[in-house]
Amino acid sequence: MTKTWVYKDNVDTDVIIPARYLNTSEPAELAKHCMEDIDKDFANEVKQGDVIIAGENFGCGSSREHAPIAIKASGIKAVIAKSFARIFFRNAINIGLVILKNAELPDEVKKGDEIDVDIENGTIKNLSTGKTYPTTAYTGSIKELIDIGGLVNYTKDKLGNSK
Repeated sequence: MTKTWVYKDNVDTDVIIPARYLNTSEPAELAKHCMEDIDKDFANEVKQGDVIIAGENFGCGSSREHAPIAIKASGIKAVIAKSFARIFFRNAINIGLVILKNAELPDEVKKGDEIDVDIENGTIKNLSTGKTYPTTAYTGSIKELIDIGGLVNYTKDKLGNSK
């Protein structure tokens, strides 16, 4: 069951993973502190396959790759927002975290709504309301990169297959 965690505009990387925890890059440790400055319950209540929904400019602030790593390690399946900071978007794709845009969903979803995300067909369905929203369909090398777990694994796979 995929549940939503809903946040507003301008969720920055300092809120996603506070700087005081950047003494490690261990994903499991980062996940323990993910979103704690904006949502003290997140790290203890998030479940594998849950989805973050947010407004404009998600991931703004510093360019630390720890932010998408913390989100992915916490079990989040995808982040859906109206827009993303460019460096966060790229860092997320590089580690294999699904990042999707939709302008309407963030204003219409409630925390805890059940949703279904279909990245191959580019649809998001709010099962709690029955409404379906369009988003970018990931195909080709970007989908492969996400499916394999990020750029490092993708590169290893490609180099291994080129022999």
